[in-house]
Amino acid sequence: MAAPNDLFKETLNLTPKQKVELIDKMLSSLDTPDKEIDKLWAQEAENRISAFEHEKIKAVTLKEVLEKYR
Repeated sequence: MAAPNDLFKETLNLTPKQKVELIDKMLSSLDTPDKEIDKLWAQEAENRISAFEHEKIKAVTLKEVLEKYR
């Protein structure tokens, strides 16, 4: 297997289109399903819904969120 730096140097000779295709494939290879992470996110969503329903947290509008970061 080639070293990451060697692979990078090789990619510099690719066309912009080829680079984009390679980047897309590399990113897609990282997006593998993980049942444990999916389970944790589902539980987090349920916890947030429950907290909202029990008025422990409140909803805010998109406008409020955006104003906070301006």
